[in-house]
Amino acid sequence: MRTPYLLALRRRAGLVTGSLLLVAAACMLYSSMTGSIAVPVAELPAALRQLLVGRPQSLAASLLELRSGRASVAFVTGGALALAGVLMQALLRNPLADPYILGISAGASVGALSAMLLMAAAVTIDAAALAGAVTVAMLLYALARRDLRHGAAEGGVSMLLLTGVIVSSLCMAIITLILSIAPESQLRNMVFWMIGDLAGAPVRPLPWIVLAGALVFALRNARGMNVIALQAEAAVTLGVRVGALRKGLFFVSGMLTASAVTSAGSVGFVGLIVPHACRFAFGPDHRILIPAAVLAGGSFLVLCDTLARTVVAPQQLPVGAVTAIIGAPVFLYQLHRMRRA
Repeated sequence: MRTPYLLALRRRAGLVTGSLLLVAAACMLYSSMTGSIAVPVAELPAALRQLLVGRPQSLAASLLELRSGRASVAFVTGGALALAGVLMQALLRNPLADPYILGISAGASVGALSAMLLMAAAVTIDAAALAGAVTVAMLLYALARRDLRHGAAEGGVSMLLLTGVIVSSLCMAIITLILSIAPESQLRNMVFWMIGDLAGAPVRPLPWIVLAGALVFALRNARGMNVIALQAEAAVTLGVRVGALRKGLFFVSGMLTASAVTSAGSVGFVGLIVPHACRFAFGPDHRILIPAAVLAGGSFLVLCDTLARTVVAPQQLPVGAVTAIIGAPVFLYQLHRMRRA
């Protein structure tokens, strides 16, 4: 039987999700139309019709097709980082946690920079980044599996966090060594990759599959995440399988982080500020927070990437620098709001 509270919750979730879907569609369309050569609004309907039938003939249709691919990569990357941030904050019970805190992105950087140092092809670099992220995730799980499975509410996640910080420090030391011996011709690409860059990022179905699977997992476990966030010590008595949920949150957030870093490099602040902003706007209930964070994170990164490729056109900026410039003041404002509250 549906209680009035559940009916109101579903109506609110539908309203929030529907509104953010419209915002996401508007951001994607704006990004596809904006560039050094803008697509006139008058030519937009004809260009969209050509794209729908799969035969772009006009310049406007070709520009839309080219830019929409990059915008889709930005959206799936931003959505994955935002969702990974929500899951990581639920796992560690720390609102300051982000997808990079356990060192999975540092492992991806070690793999990618090693491949760049060997002058490997782009596909090999992506594969090396994914292998590095997966290797670090497996190492973290091997070192902290007992704490994830049987540890106390605070002790287990604290040990996982400490292990992640140590592994991340080791990876950063390896990255420093790689940068110190890399030839001058490779340094620019390496630095851009570490900051986060969407220029030339390929359009692939795998990130969408990972995001869709992670979203299904997160929504199915939203109630358990609410219980852990509010009453971690009593979660078992309330019917939550804490050990299984922790392992699921760890692996799914790791997959999301690995997928995002492999596509665009280490884009910062998306997984940190977007969940905070959604909590301020829509509340802490994960049944609303999860889809809101995915849509808001994707839209945020699409707009940041549009700014990165247009603000000093024809030169392009790394999108990670833009997210940091925007994200740092926003996060400081959020911290100020939390302190006043």
